[in-house]
Amino acid sequence: MQITPIKAGIATMLVIGLIWLVYVFISGTGKSETGTLDSYARGEMGGFVTLADAPAQPAMVYTDPDGGEHLLSDYRGKVILLNLWATWCGPCVEEMPALNRLQQRFGGDSFDVVTISFDRSFAPITEFFEREQIDALPALRDASFTSHNLVGALGLPMSILYDSHGREIGRMPAPADWDSEDAHRLIQAAINRG
Repeated sequence: MQITPIKAGIATMLVIGLIWLVYVFISGTGKSETGTLDSYARGEMGGFVTLADAPAQPAMVYTDPDGGEHLLSDYRGKVILLNLWATWCGPCVEEMPALNRLQQRFGGDSFDVVTISFDRSFAPITEFFEREQIDALPALRDASFTSHNLVGALGLPMSILYDSHGREIGRMPAPADWDSEDAHRLIQAAINRG
């Protein structure tokens, strides 16, 4: 059987195409995504939005029930979902168990849910966490009541997703089911992106 120039050309193109596909597959694995995650704003995450000119991550001190001080920059190197809430906010307390389960599922070296309350004291926060068995989330409080202004939140709850460098990825300016498959896909994409 004689190989004609046309057959040789087709075989060469097939080999080059196969090599290119293998390269694309190998080079794509393990790399983080870039760009917005707007494509994940569907279903339960339909309200997830990306701001063209997102405010900087607040560089303020939050306190815990023992008087310890915490900064959001303490979480550098991790993707974080910042949730601004209060015990007097009905939609906030409704979504808190789902946020707790989200932390239980994804929390660790790459991701954390960080909850900041706007309650006047820790008593209602502690009581709520105990009653609802919220055991995976930090009980932090904004004693200055200014975080919501710094991030441009018009109300509570407000959840903001930050990348591992502290840059805003996007936000959910409404309550959400953070234990849904839609939320899991969004969080996993943010973790993959870094």
